[in-house]
Amino acid sequence: MPHEPSLPVAGIDVAKEKLDVFVDTVKQRFCIPNREEEIDALATRLRQLQVRLVVIESTGRYHRRVAAALLQAGVESTVVNPQRVREFARSTGTLEKSDAIDATILARFGRLLDPRPNRIEPQNQMLLRDLVSRRRALVQHRVAEKNRAHDTLPTFAARQSKQLLRLLDQQIEDLDREIARLIEADDDWQNKSRIIDSIPGIGPDGANQLIADLPELGKLNRQQIAKLTGLAPILRDSGLYRGQRKIAGGRRDVRCLLYMLAHNARRLLPTLRRLLRSPHRHQTPQSRHDRLHAQAADHPQSNDQNTNLLEPTTHHHKGLTMNTAAPW
Repeated sequence: MPHEPSLPVAGIDVAKEKLDVFVDTVKQRFCIPNREEEIDALATRLRQLQVRLVVIESTGRYHRRVAAALLQAGVESTVVNPQRVREFARSTGTLEKSDAIDATILARFGRLLDPRPNRIEPQNQMLLRDLVSRRRALVQHRVAEKNRAHDTLPTFAARQSKQLLRLLDQQIEDLDREIARLIEADDDWQNKSRIIDSIPGIGPDGANQLIADLPELGKLNRQQIAKLTGLAPILRDSGLYRGQRKIAGGRRDVRCLLYMLAHNARRLLPTLRRLLRSPHRHQTPQSRHDRLHAQAADHPQSNDQNTNLLEPTTHHHKGLTMNTAAPW
């Protein structure tokens, strides 16, 4: 059902201590403390103004409380990417930046682009994402500490470095157990994890991160998922120019994870390594597919992994369909 164009759209700029709010058609601007009781009063006020959409800029963890409270109060809200909003502001000629200006830009962004409202996120999904985010931070910290350990350190510093690495390893293991416990407690997640883990090159940790960072997996088709993760080739044609398609945008953490998983698959699967080294790697997908089948016929002793690589496999489980065809 289309929205009534005369209904107000609100923009909320979120900071740790306060919320700057602007409601466009009634020209109301106000600032409130970012506290639970104030947010409840804000939801009541926005309902009284018949606000049809509230646009909130993503600000790490600070936006979560107000976004969840408004959705639970029945006020349609959406959390948007700060980069998109900043580019929108520049396109309108607004180069200045302040909390009040940002709230106005957010309301204008919602008015003109009409982004889709968010849905209430289950509590366990939020918890899983936080745990996976914490694990990712610890892994990065461990990598940095190991890199520093390559230098010649004084004895005292080297002993501290080893102690820190042991602590990081222990905390990562504890997080892995907690993440596994959460996933095992949810039937849908458990089914997804089992299917993802069955793909060559992906282990339990990779499957858990995909479930946390890509909850849309299994709900969208392959083109939509590719664009959501930033792996879809984007059209770059204009006039007489016919440029090379390149990936862009998407979820950076998921894209980096998929790159590492693909790297593992490339390292582990001999057939894929031969393909990437082959002088015929620029052939069309169909010719490459035919050549791989010819190689398989010439080498009947190929292991199960290579056979799976040649034939795309589709898993069906409780409405979840995942195609694990070879990436070329």
